[in-house]
Amino acid sequence: MGFGKMNCFIDIIAVNPVRDEAGFATGGDTILASVRAYKEDKHAGEKWANMAAFAEASALFRFRYIPGLVVKEDMVIACAGGRYEIIRLEDVRGRRMYLEALTKKVTSGG
Repeated sequence: MGFGKMNCFIDIIAVNPVRDEAGFATGGDTILASVRAYKEDKHAGEKWANMAAFAEASALFRFRYIPGLVVKEDMVIACAGGRYEIIRLEDVRGRRMYLEALTKKVTSGG
C-alpha cells in the first residue's frame, strides 16, 4: 500500500476507567499512537458483501504495524470523522507489515 493511499490521521486510544475520590469510574483515554491510515467507509461493494458476518461494521482502517505496540479489540480509533470501536483486527497477509481493523462508529447516544 502506497503512502498516498493512507488518507487520514488516526489516534489509537486505550480506554481505561479512572476512579475519583468518591469511587465513581469515568472514562480515561490514553493515546498510544498517532499514525497515518487508509480509511474505507462501508459501502455496497463486493468486499463488504463478503463480510456479512460483520454487518455492524461501519469503517475499515488499514495502518502500518507499530513495533512494540499490541493493538487489541478493546481499543478505540479516533480520526476527524469521529470515534470507532474496533470489532476485529487482522494482520494483512500474516507478514506483520499492516494491520486491518474493522470498526463500528461510536455515537453519542451509546
